[in-house]
Amino acid sequence: MVKKKLAFFTGTRAEYGLLRPLMDLALKDSDLQFELYVTGMHLSLEFGHTVDQIKQDRIPITEEIEILLSGDTPTAITKSMGLALIGFGDILKKRKPDMLVILGDRFEAFCVAAAATVAHIPIAHLHGGELTLGAIDDTFRHSITKMSYLHFVATEQYKQRVIQLGEFPDRVFNVGAIGIDNILKLKLLDKNEIQNVISDKIKYPYVVITFHPETIDCQSAEDQIKEILKALDKFNDMFLIFTKANSDAGGRIINTLIEEFVSRNPDRSILFSSLGQLKYLSLIKHSLMVIGNSSSGIIEAPSLNVPTVNIGKRQDGRIKAKSVYDCGLFANDIYKTINNVKEDIKNNRINYENPYYKKDTTITIYDTIKKYLNYNKFIKNFFDLTLKY
Repeated sequence: MVKKKLAFFTGTRAEYGLLRPLMDLALKDSDLQFELYVTGMHLSLEFGHTVDQIKQDRIPITEEIEILLSGDTPTAITKSMGLALIGFGDILKKRKPDMLVILGDRFEAFCVAAAATVAHIPIAHLHGGELTLGAIDDTFRHSITKMSYLHFVATEQYKQRVIQLGEFPDRVFNVGAIGIDNILKLKLLDKNEIQNVISDKIKYPYVVITFHPETIDCQSAEDQIKEILKALDKFNDMFLIFTKANSDAGGRIINTLIEEFVSRNPDRSILFSSLGQLKYLSLIKHSLMVIGNSSSGIIEAPSLNVPTVNIGKRQDGRIKAKSVYDCGLFANDIYKTINNVKEDIKNNRINYENPYYKKDTTITIYDTIKKYLNYNKFIKNFFDLTLKY
């Protein structure tokens, strides 16, 4: 009997960490043939060359596809998308997986989804139905939804939005956020291990800062990060741990300005290109708060009982725990919000209930994928809502 071939796509450090437990299940399953396609920032020295982490984890890589150019302008990203379509067109023709697993909403994921659609390869998509109104990823996410056959969403509201896009309800599964499942299963580092394993420069208390460019905004990425650094510079009572921005348009100038800030403030700040899931989540667990606009501050941080200062519009539209404090992209607003969070921590006023939590997320996703892998036909029709005018 020929084994079904289940392929995974990864283009960033973040989505690899989220998918890792699902990959582990597939690798242990003797009924399936596992494949992994690696691309994007994983293969870039500038963004930490995180393909090395995948190899250290002993996850077998089937294909590596170079697509990133040296620039991060809209033109450069568009050209990278062209390279991705060409590369994945060739890879999917050669490998012929029976199903492809994609998480998220980045341009790399959109390109592999488009190539898979043309090649008649069914897609299992995680984290559809969400909104991030401050980023072009919003458009890519909904487009991937329309190209996918199975949908694993994180909340009931997101499920209804995927159905609203014309997807049949019996193929849309509210399973919760897979990242929370990872938190509950990983043995995170303690405070001493953080200083021994990650860096002995780290001092307590500290905050973790990750800021990606807002790709739908009239304010430049340079102006955005300058406002954040201006606010953070006022705090001498907490150590600043930065992680690099991604390869979106404007990401490089953000990283350059952070590097300059850290070089001027070596005793109270540090910058990491990439940390991996274990180190990153461990840092969040013992931090005073998360600052920036990463989805991890929205989805994972509440389950670690850590508040988030969510800056700007990138995450607008996402469901948020009460432990997430929104603020504008201006230094005074950021400074005031950080102080408000510190005061609420001091007075134990923060509710960390996480709207993204559900039990057994990973195994539910995997069991559902296995069930559908045995199907021979993956015909999609449009599900019409009953409209009242």
